[in-house]
Amino acid sequence: MKIVIIDGQGGRMGKAVIEQLHRRYPELETYAIGTNSIATSAMLKAGASYGATGENPVIVNAQDADMIIGPIGIVMANALLGEITPAMAAAIGTSRAYKILIPVNRCNHFIVGIQENSLSEYINMVCEEVGKEVGKYENR
Repeated sequence: MKIVIIDGQGGRMGKAVIEQLHRRYPELETYAIGTNSIATSAMLKAGASYGATGENPVIVNAQDADMIIGPIGIVMANALLGEITPAMAAAIGTSRAYKILIPVNRCNHFIVGIQENSLSEYINMVCEEVGKEVGKYENR
C-alpha cells in the first residue's frame, strides 16, 4: 500500500501525521512529498520511508498512490501561499487514491460544516481513517 503525505510551508502537519502513523502502524511505508525542501526534511525526520520535493514528485506519486493525506489546500490551485501549482492540484484531485484531507480554514478558504478542532485532534482522526482503509486493503 502506497501512502503519500503531501505538505508544504514548514511541514508541521505532515510531520505530525507521519509521527502518529508510525506510532500506530510501524509497518507502514510512507512517502513524504514536500512542496519545499523544509517540509520534506521535517517529514523525513519524523520517520517517512521516502521523500521528495516539488511539483514533479507530487504529480508522479499521485498517479500510483493508494492513499493521499494532506491539508485540504493540496487540491486547490495556488493554495498554501502559492506552493500548490495548478498541475499539483489537478494531479492530486484526479488521482484514484483515497484522499484524507485535513480541513484548514486559512488562506481565504473556509470549509462550511466542519468543527474547529485542534491539529492533534485532526491527526488522530486521520490515523483512525488510515487504520480503516489499511484494514480494507489487507482484506482484499
